[in-house]
Parts: sequence; structure tokens; C-alpha cells
Amino acid sequence: MQVLKRKSLALVGNHAVAYAVKQAKPQVLSVFPITPQTTMLEKLAEYVSKGELKAEMIRVESEHSAMAAVYGAAVAGSRVFTATSSQGLLYMTEMIYWAGGQRVPIVAAIATRALAEPWTIWDDHQDFISKRDAIWIQMMAENVQEAYDMTLQAFKISEDQRVIMPVMMGFDGFILTHTMERVEVLEDSEVDSFLPPRQFNLIDFSDPVGVGPIATPDEYIKIRYEAKKAMERSKDVIRDIMKEYEKISGRKYDLVECYKCEDADYVIVSMGAWSSDGKVAVDRLRNNGEKVGLLKIRVFRPFPKEEIREKLKDVKAVVTFDRAYSFGSGGILANEIKSALYGNNIPVHSVIAGLGGKDVRPLHFQNVIEDLISGKLEEERWIL
Repeated sequence: MQVLKRKSLALVGNHAVAYAVKQAKPQVLSVFPITPQTTMLEKLAEYVSKGELKAEMIRVESEHSAMAAVYGAAVAGSRVFTATSSQGLLYMTEMIYWAGGQRVPIVAAIATRALAEPWTIWDDHQDFISKRDAIWIQMMAENVQEAYDMTLQAFKISEDQRVIMPVMMGFDGFILTHTMERVEVLEDSEVDSFLPPRQFNLIDFSDPVGVGPIATPDEYIKIRYEAKKAMERSKDVIRDIMKEYEKISGRKYDLVECYKCEDADYVIVSMGAWSSDGKVAVDRLRNNGEKVGLLKIRVFRPFPKEEIREKLKDVKAVVTFDRAYSFGSGGILANEIKSALYGNNIPVHSVIAGLGGKDVRPLHFQNVIEDLISGKLEEERWIL
């Protein structure tokens, strides 16, 4: 595969996402500040003011209005974008469900941040994962390069005629939003080819009609069933678009990423930025003679159940690392993995860590696996 030599930029995560959005050329943006995503929208405002992005930027009074604004614009045929975090995402929730239920093509970047109470501005995944049933495709980036790449992919996925569905691109607050990395960016012409202008709308402008979207019970369940089928189809759509992106970028993407887990006896399952810390721990353990790997969940919805079963079918045990917790049930990712592996008789241990931004390092991953191998790891452990 011949890939062009491209320019690399030093970008913090928020600016990398903003750069990708600028190249995607949305016609409508809605903005409302909340830490830690505010600098992303400030950068987009700068692009608009300089004429580098020809878009209508709507400065709304709340996150609820932010989603409502792009919802209406997307229904009318515009490519749209917004972003939020934490309590802002909760405030958007009503419109999040409207957009998902109506399957409106919207892209939203979620700078993940812990939820109140107590009040905090630091990272975990509870906000992002709380929208797992909202009929949105959800993807999570590991690093700033992935945040850039997956933002571009998200626009194309959301507008694909086989599904037409909103997409959330999640990336860890502060850990990625404010961390500067070397990012290889595509040329504008390449993005234009990969992501041509949107050519459809959800309204017949030759005969416009406003209808309150109330459904009878008989119709409601049918609409939900169609959403289920679209979500299932989206796996193939996501793969196809990721393969197309690989051809122009040289970077390979899939629903999950396997790091040295092909021959592993023990596998860490993770999602987001701390997957990089887990990979460091895997390398250390491999150097000590332990056959350990890491499986990263890149696409959380639709949940890649079949791919996980295939990747983990021969392992002795699995350890999930969760930055989110369902009180009264357990680690959310752990429960998803247990469901995926049901019937395989593979022990799944759950580690809850990093809530509210609590620091987690490679040594934490390493210690957990060493305890697993020695038989000292509980079914559920919290790293406090």
C-alpha cells in the first residue's frame, strides 16, 4: 500500500478534533462551553471567524439547546457537529434520545468526565457509557491520532445510507483533550474525496409537512425493531469505512484491536486512553515470560460481541478495566464482556479504577495480572 507523505502537526486532543471537523466541512455547529471540551469549540469558532470553515455557528444557552439546534439542522439536510462533556451530556439527554430514535445523522464529540455528585472536572467514562441505550453508534479513542481519525470516520458512518444514525466519538477528558501529540493529518483534498458533501435530507422540501412524531404501540415497536436492525448492519458499515480510511491514511482500524493477544493465556480488556498503559504492562509481563495480551474495545455500540468471543475463545482468564460502574450490578464493561463470553467458561475478573480521574499507571495493570496468575485476584477489585 502506497501512502502519501503528509504533514504532521503538534495538536492537543481538542484541537485535533476541531481540525478534523474543519476538514469535514459541516454547515452547522452548535456550541456551549463545558470543561474539558471548551477549547475545541473555541478553535472551531476561530476557524469560522477566519473564513477557514464556512459554517453557521449557533451560540446556544444550554447543552439541551445545542443538541436541539443540530438535530433540526441535520433533519433539514445539513452536516452538523456539536460537543459536550459530563453534566452537559446529561442535560442533552432528552434530545440525545430524540436524535437516536429518529436516526438523525449527527456527530458529537464527548470529552469524557466524571459525573456529580461529588463535583469533579476529572476523567472517567460514566457520562459516555450512560448513553449506551440511546441508539447512537459509540466509538472511543485511545490517543490524539485516533481522535482525529475517528472524527472523520464518524461523519461518513453517520451519513451512510445503509444505517443513517448519530455517532458519538468519545475521548478521555484532560488525558487526551489537553495532551499534545504528533498527529498526521490528511490533505483537505483527500478528506473531500473520502467525505463528499451530504446529498440527502430527511424532509421532502417539495411538500413540507410538520408532524408530531407520536406512534401507536403497534408502530412504536416496529420503529424500535428497525433501529435494532440498523444498529446490527452498522458493524459492516463501520468496517467498510474503516478499511476505506486505511487505504488513504495507512492506519488500520477495526471494531476491536488485539495487542499480543493471539497466543495469550490472560487478556486485559480496556477502552480509551489507558489502553496505552495496559500495553506497556503487557510488554513488561511478556519480558517476564508471561503470555499476556490486551483487547481494546474501539466501538462500544454496536457492541462487538462476536469479535470478542473469537479473540478470547482460547484464553484462561480475562480482566476488564472499567472507568464506569453500575451500582448494584458491577463494572459496566465487565458485564458486557461476561455476556459476550457466556457459555465459554472463561473467568472474567472486574477491576474498577480511574473514577473521577484517579491516576492509573502501567504498574497497576501489571500488579493486577500478577495477582491473577498467582490466584490472588478477586472477582471484583477496586483500585483506590
